Amino acid sequence: MNLAWSPGLAPRCVALVPCAGVGQRAGAGGPKQYAPLAGRVVVAHTLAALAAVQRLEATLVVLSPEDTQFEEHLPRFEGERSWVARCGGATRAETVAAGLQALRERGVAPHDWVLVHDAARCLLRPEWVDRLIDACADDEVGGLLAMPLADTLKQADGGRAVQTIDRHDKWSAQTPQMFRLGLLERALVHAGGQVTDEASAIERLGHAPKLVPGDMENLKITWPADFALAARLLETR
Repeated sequence: MNLAWSPGLAPRCVALVPCAGVGQRAGAGGPKQYAPLAGRVVVAHTLAALAAVQRLEATLVVLSPEDTQFEEHLPRFEGERSWVARCGGATRAETVAAGLQALRERGVAPHDWVLVHDAARCLLRPEWVDRLIDACADDEVGGLLAMPLADTLKQADGGRAVQTIDRHDKWSAQTPQMFRLGLLERALVHAGGQVTDEASAIERLGHAPKLVPGDMENLKITWPADFALAARLLETR
C-alpha cells in the first residue's frame, strides 16, 4: 500500500526500523535481531510495540539484500501498515538513507515525520512513542527519546581512569528519533556515512533536536548479558 498525500494535510508519522546489522558485539551467533528472547526473536518484540502505536501510519523494516531470516521469523508481518525493503547498507546511516528513499516511493512526503527506531531496542512501550510524538509534533526540528546521565563518567586510557568528565547536561540517546523525512535526508547526505544516530546528523546541519525524557527500560541489546536482563524485564511486565 502507498500512502496518498494531498497538500494541506497534516504531517503523518511513519516508523523506520534499520534491521540490516550483523550484531557482532551481542554474541548471539548471528544477527542479534533474530536471537530468541522470551518466546520471540528480538525484532518481533520491537515491531509488536510499534504496531500498537495508533498514530503510526506504517512501519518500514529495512533489511540487508542478503537477509534470508526475516520472513522465517515474522511470516505475517507485511500488510497495509507493515512494510519491508531489502535495501540496507553497510552502515546504519546508509540503511536509514535507503529506507527514506523507499518511504518516498511509497508516498511519504518530505514534511511527514519519520521515527527511526533500533531493531534491538526491543523493550519499547507504545506510550513512550506517543510521548515523543506529543513533544515533537509542533517542533520545527524534531527530537529523540533520551535519558539524563546519572553515572559518573570516566575517560579511560589503557584500561585505567585518567579523568572524570562533567556529566552536567549530558544525556544518553535512545530511539525512536523523530525528524521530517526531507530534513533527515539532507542531514544524512551532509553528515556522511559514519554518524551513529539520526540526531547527530541533524546537529551537523546546525539544528538542535529536542530531548524528550525516555525510560531506563528502553535499553538496546548490545552485549551478551543484555539478553538476560531484557528477558527478566519482559517477564515482569
